[in-house]
Amino acid sequence: MAAHLEKGGELHLPVLHRTAAHLSELLGPGAEARRILDIGSGPGVMTCVLAEAFAGAETVAVDGTPGLLERALARAERLGLGGRVTVRHAELPEGLHGGYGRQPDGGLGTADLIWSSKTVHHLGDQQGALNALAALLRPGGLLAVAEGGLPMRFLPRDIGIGTPGLQARLDAVQEHSFETMRAELPGSIPVVEDWPAMLARAGLTGVGGFTYLLDLPAPLDGTARTFLHAQLTRLRENASDLLDTEDLGTLDVLLDPRAPQGILHRPDAFLLSATTVFTGVRAADGERSAR
Repeated sequence: MAAHLEKGGELHLPVLHRTAAHLSELLGPGAEARRILDIGSGPGVMTCVLAEAFAGAETVAVDGTPGLLERALARAERLGLGGRVTVRHAELPEGLHGGYGRQPDGGLGTADLIWSSKTVHHLGDQQGALNALAALLRPGGLLAVAEGGLPMRFLPRDIGIGTPGLQARLDAVQEHSFETMRAELPGSIPVVEDWPAMLARAGLTGVGGFTYLLDLPAPLDGTARTFLHAQLTRLRENASDLLDTEDLGTLDVLLDPRAPQGILHRPDAFLLSATTVFTGVRAADGERSAR
């Protein structure tokens, strides 16, 4: 998954740079981000974007997979950011919390900006995770959580093979897989996923959100096609018991590297993706001082 995650991040680079610029605006004029945490950083694509956008900050990639952290460090070195990007290995959610004999911040330290993309929904207690992230903020610090948005679109409704509307049926497969994943997480707690309300319950103020759009029109280049092929491969693995024989056969054609109607060759494949980022600020009054 490491290469797939990095390629996916690289496809989003234009919007990630715009997102980082908007986060700088949300911090406010004159605000200086001295330390940034990227929680659930993966291979460090956004970590490096944040390091570039906030040149005066130490940017820390936090993840539970050592191989991904090694990839983040290698990426930072390639981009000339090695002196400002560091990594912390932390199993989530345990690594967000302190405990007996440990620092109250789990050893991660505090930060002026915390970014977390599509990580909180992999934790059983989503509200508890947001509470812990908010507690890591310095007074005036900003928490930005990328969750939700719209399902990715990459094919027309009628693709010339099988029954039209395959994309909608694939959405249902993903929803089923997501619900199964959530139910099987340790300590899973159902919650209405009203992210602004959840951030407010975590004690943050000025709660809001914005959405960034990735729009890659047809015909796609090889990198985007390879990314979609990997996405469809994962969907095919999860869809065996959820789609009928015809739809499974259509997926097999889409995945066939030799088929002209496959995702690697068809001229009508595109990539449209919308991701929403929810934000909140830790108020200065009554909060602990910066470490």
